[in-house]
Amino acid sequence: MKDYHINIFYSEEDQGYIADIPDLRHCSAFGKSRQDALTEVEIAKELWLEAAKQEKKPIPKPRYRPVIYQVTM
Repeated sequence: MKDYHINIFYSEEDQGYIADIPDLRHCSAFGKSRQDALTEVEIAKELWLEAAKQEKKPIPKPRYRPVIYQVTM
């Protein structure tokens, strides 16, 4: 199984990095560095999935892929 895509970008407003997982609604995290944001969003992902299982909510399959990674025929 493929894992979820993670976006990481710098936020001038927050003076740090934001990481989010588009397939998992509202799953995001903040860090002062890219690595910090990545570490935090991995924790958020595990908690998101755990909460969804406990609540018996559907867990989306990893589908999001940025256009840059999509192959056109």
